[in-house]
Amino acid sequence: MKNNYIKPDNWSIIEEGFDKTLVKSTESLMSLGNGAMGQRANFEEHYSGETFQGSYVAGVYYPDKTRVGWWKNGYPEYFAKVLNAPNWIGINVSVNGEQLDLATCIEVKDFRRELNMKEGWLSRSFKATLENHVEIQVETKRFLSLDYDEIGAIEYHVTPLNSEAQIIFSPYLDNGITNEDSNWDDKFWDILSIDHDQEQAFIVSRTMKTNFYVCTSMQTQVSHNGQAIKQDKIINDTIDRIEFVYKNQVSKGDTITLTKFGGYTSDRYHDKNELVAVAKNTLKTVSDLGFDVLLDKQKASWASIWDMADITIEGDVAAQQGIRFNIFHLNQTYLGTDARLNIGPKGFTGEKYGGSTYWDTEAYCIPFYMATKDQNVAKRLLEYRYNHLEKAIENAEKLGFTNGAALYPMVTMNGEECHNEWEITFEEIHRNGAIAFAIFNYHRYTGDYSYIPQKGLEVLIGIARFWHQRATFSEDKQKYVILGVTGPNEYENNVNNNWYTNYIAKWCIEYALENISIVENDYTTDYTRIMNKAQLSKAEMEQWKSVATQMYFPYSEKHDVFLQQDGFLDKELITVSDLPKSERPINQKWSWDRILRSPYIKQADTLQGFYFFEDHFSINELERHFDFYEPFTVHESSLSPCVHSIQAAKLDRMDQAYAFYLRTSRLDLDDYNHEVEEGLHITSMAGTWMSIVEGFGGMRVVDGKLSFEPKIPEQWEAFSFKINFRHQILKVNACLGHTHFVLEGDSELEILVNGKSITISPNNLITV
Repeated sequence: MKNNYIKPDNWSIIEEGFDKTLVKSTESLMSLGNGAMGQRANFEEHYSGETFQGSYVAGVYYPDKTRVGWWKNGYPEYFAKVLNAPNWIGINVSVNGEQLDLATCIEVKDFRRELNMKEGWLSRSFKATLENHVEIQVETKRFLSLDYDEIGAIEYHVTPLNSEAQIIFSPYLDNGITNEDSNWDDKFWDILSIDHDQEQAFIVSRTMKTNFYVCTSMQTQVSHNGQAIKQDKIINDTIDRIEFVYKNQVSKGDTITLTKFGGYTSDRYHDKNELVAVAKNTLKTVSDLGFDVLLDKQKASWASIWDMADITIEGDVAAQQGIRFNIFHLNQTYLGTDARLNIGPKGFTGEKYGGSTYWDTEAYCIPFYMATKDQNVAKRLLEYRYNHLEKAIENAEKLGFTNGAALYPMVTMNGEECHNEWEITFEEIHRNGAIAFAIFNYHRYTGDYSYIPQKGLEVLIGIARFWHQRATFSEDKQKYVILGVTGPNEYENNVNNNWYTNYIAKWCIEYALENISIVENDYTTDYTRIMNKAQLSKAEMEQWKSVATQMYFPYSEKHDVFLQQDGFLDKELITVSDLPKSERPINQKWSWDRILRSPYIKQADTLQGFYFFEDHFSINELERHFDFYEPFTVHESSLSPCVHSIQAAKLDRMDQAYAFYLRTSRLDLDDYNHEVEEGLHITSMAGTWMSIVEGFGGMRVVDGKLSFEPKIPEQWEAFSFKINFRHQILKVNACLGHTHFVLEGDSELEILVNGKSITISPNNLITV
């Protein structure tokens, strides 16, 4: 049963009517972020009903000790957790001595909550009758500033409707918080100081083990009917909390308002001894500007983001709302300002997956950031992995690899592996291939080769060494095999010769050798430096080549397809369409043993290889493999629908492509997986963008040129998007029967449209 309570709207996520059972879901959907911090859409005032309170600071984490029943050699000692940070948004409200709590009110009516994606703010309004029968109108607005990314702002208005009332605002900072997903209920924060200065308050705390220093701060102002008022306050503080108490007698129909600025300063960007001083100055700066001016800046900053990143869809509000929801949350999560940061699968919306980095970044997110921002944003994501190369080598050493072989982690915060399910940690090694593919993809798209001699080639060498050592020569097959792996389909563990893994291993080796040759010929200084550091010999490279040229690929003559792995045809090949709906999703209804013995595929596996290496195969080969594997695919990974949508569009199966697109774009909005309350699927949102640009737009890079094969679902009248390609911006507007192109740049651009060459001059409209 999908959630259908979110109202259709082109630019906003709107909830109307108060339903306690939906509070946690909406907290996820309407989460806020600005790249440096984020928070779930929790109520500012006290709420005694079910809620998942969460605020997070980018890059601040805790190494939660691994919890396993049977320790295995090579296991990571911890699973990194993004930390639930001290809460700065809290504003307790009392009316004639009765606490405002929507869970206990006699009546809540006209409840409306809106996440305005166009302008980057969250609002809420309602009328509530408290248990003492006082009726009040409440209106709030909140945002996390893009311009001052250590600050958020709240305006909280209360109007008594049926009598005058004493309204007490108690804004507070609270460090007495815990993580929902703690393994051992550890204490994550040490509180170092609690302080206040006039209308400002500060809590300085330090994370246990990782020793991140964070100052949580606030500044408050009370207004009556829009006029700021000076008044005395009571200050209450405890060992982990500080609050200000403002008491006001408010006439019926008058409005009392609390404006609160708050946020985090951390020693990731400031001296740990200066955190309070920095917070003081930042709070004064934004409070001098005022809420309205800061909000105007927010609107302008989001307008700039949308000018480049927006995708418009005409004739389909559900599809339009879906894609903007995805683009909005991607930009809230990562803006590319810090190469030490990355994109967690839940972003700032929850704690599942630890807030860590997965291969999702390289496989799904980099294309979005390359095309909608300056290419340096994508380059910083590549640099993130280069900066972790030594840790990747250490990770491989723990598993018995030598000589600089690098195994990038499945899950990481700082380059160390921190995932602790053996079939993932030890066996889902295809993630190494995504790291290398991202380097190739960046160069293919941007034309910028500089990263490879400067940094990327060292990464490619470490990865090639890993594949060389991980492969085994089979005397029986007279081929190299890769045993005991888990492919992208995590419903198959410990298999031999997963086709995708073997194929990307071969490609990684060949790509490394190709670039060694280029750097040797064209970048001699870098070549000498790299070879001296890596101690790479011609003999070792010959061994690599032997592995690549003799790699084994399981194949079925009967079906004329590559097999997902050895023994796939031994399974009982019942398609998903023949599964009773009562048994779906199988990951919630079946035992793990039954899943492993089934033919069912969690997400694109063999087809992931056909997506990455589309130009290695004919359209007939793609069609054959799509027809064979998609019927066994249950799409129980958020990363699954987007790849299948792109390939269905390539095959002119537009109904299927559209269905997959709608599923990926509204995965969270419609709560397909019945888990949205845990947080959103941020990294798969980039796949939604790809579904339109690469799927319906047919965008590829062919011989250094942009190529398009636009196709429009019958549900749409037109769609448009912008691409930043090699420092020139191309706008594509696909309509029924024709496509418009407009180039914002300073030189001509040659593109391919349906295989034909078109030259576009700057600022001219070309219609094809």
